[in-house]
Amino acid sequence: MMVLVDTPVWSLALRRRTADLNQSEQNLVNALRELIREGRAQIAGPIRQELLSGIREADRFRKLRDYLRAFDDPLLETADYEEAAHMNNQCRARGISGSAIDFIICALAHRRHWQILTIDHDFQNYRAALPINLLNIKD
Repeated sequence: MMVLVDTPVWSLALRRRTADLNQSEQNLVNALRELIREGRAQIAGPIRQELLSGIREADRFRKLRDYLRAFDDPLLETADYEEAAHMNNQCRARGISGSAIDFIICALAHRRHWQILTIDHDFQNYRAALPINLLNIKD
């Protein structure tokens, strides 16, 4: 099964030094490496944009951009945006708020029957209202 990897996980692997990671974070990075080796790690345009935003040095930006180009973005379709809006509405009706990008991630993964790998705790809240499948990495 493909796994849509959220920004914080990519960021741990690509923007932080291994020596600065705790054991749980190292386990996540190792899981991402394994997903990449297996060809199951997926990225979406909004996640790519978040990862590349805020990098001041042009050389670092180019290196990260070039590395991420190895991963194709799934084409976001009208139905993905519609599903994201529907999911947002479902969550809001239950008192759960979230960002537009988070709901795009949920919709993209749900419509393609993918798992989501994230450390963003908001996704635990979304899961209470939405049919999303989070990949659980053992600490």
